[in-house]
Amino acid sequence: MRLINTTKIELIEVNEELAPRYAILSHRWEEEEVTLQEIQELNRRQLSEAVSHTANTIRAKKGYTKLKSFATLALREGYEYIWVDTCCIDKTSSAELSEAINSMYRWYQKADKCYAYLSDVKDGYHDAVGGVFYLLCSESRWFTRGWTLQELVAPANLSFYGGDWKCLGSKNDNEDIQSDLKKITDINTRVLDGSMQISDVSVAERMKWASKRETSRPEDIAYSLLGIFDVNMPLLYGEGGVKAFIRLQEEILKSSNDHTIFAWRVPRVEVSESQEFHDKHSLGND
Repeated sequence: MRLINTTKIELIEVNEELAPRYAILSHRWEEEEVTLQEIQELNRRQLSEAVSHTANTIRAKKGYTKLKSFATLALREGYEYIWVDTCCIDKTSSAELSEAINSMYRWYQKADKCYAYLSDVKDGYHDAVGGVFYLLCSESRWFTRGWTLQELVAPANLSFYGGDWKCLGSKNDNEDIQSDLKKITDINTRVLDGSMQISDVSVAERMKWASKRETSRPEDIAYSLLGIFDVNMPLLYGEGGVKAFIRLQEEILKSSNDHTIFAWRVPRVEVSESQEFHDKHSLGND
């Protein structure tokens, strides 16, 4: 896996089993996200005039500003390394993309801290108490996306940040916020605080969590649930949402006798955010 040094914004490759302590970002992909190749471009030590112009263009992107803000905050809180899905995965490689998506739940689980960035929460009180957190955050689109489900459940330590990078609260040590999160997501507070393992939650209940979320590409409604059900399978973009979901069901049934899974159909797909998916998970160059 790759990590980013928070001081130099440089990529390093590490053995996952020997990875240093790192923080991880959970966010919605928006306009002008930076890619692995663009960070590699910035990491080159000797820049020609033409490349320097390219580097300035990369640094001017909104996604780079988000990356720098995250790195600065993480460094301030003692983290030398961070992981960000926009630029720590080579999405031009179908093999690497498949491996990363099959490993992503584990990477969020192993992170020392997860920073959930709710860019559309602009104003309001910070370090929000119960009730206030619900009012501030319940309409955030972060809670509607398929991919952020595993990013909410997997980390043991997760804090929420608004668009100005001020802390809105944590899922870990605030029972009021856990209660608000349950209202928003339907996820049991015992799962949120880590006192209940996700494997102890029924298949039907986990499917219920996912049924309220959307993905931009049909297949992702299945692929985004691999970690939630602790299964692995190859990615076959183009197979369609129905086939991908059936393959997910088959993998789940290999390790579970819970047949209530067949009561669920493929959840909805939000076509209007197709560009968000294209930027995040498409194969090949954009």
